[in-house]
Amino acid sequence: MQSKPRLIFLLNSAQRHLQQWIAQQTDAAVRAGQQAPTPAQSGVLFALARSDGATMGQLAQTLDLAPSAVSGLVQRMEALDWVARHPCPDDGRTQRVWLCPAGQALLPLIRQATTRINARLTDGFTDAELQTVARWLTHVQQLDQPIPPEA
Repeated sequence: MQSKPRLIFLLNSAQRHLQQWIAQQTDAAVRAGQQAPTPAQSGVLFALARSDGATMGQLAQTLDLAPSAVSGLVQRMEALDWVARHPCPDDGRTQRVWLCPAGQALLPLIRQATTRINARLTDGFTDAELQTVARWLTHVQQLDQPIPPEA
């Protein structure tokens, strides 16, 4: 009888390896003289490319991050002149985040990198297998939500 996969171990290990591999790719770009955003910074840039002027709360929701994490992330990106924060004209307590030209210029590079990473991640898997993986990962993301009542 085959033993069940050690899903928690495999998921944690895969996440660590993926982050290390992405960091290696980023390091290679930096050595080549390119300014390379982190995966989290890339997420902000992609989100703003879709919805420039998003609020900090919208970014937190889109990126599945705590608002405090987004605040620090955006602050570091402002220092690089990739994004700019401005008060919302409708509500002074809310800040909106906008892409700056330097951040916009990074988008083609990170799109190419994301395409390469996704190609490597999906190599050797069928569309059906990938749909199962995506469904399982979505399930894991929702573990903290209440279990719906049985029909």
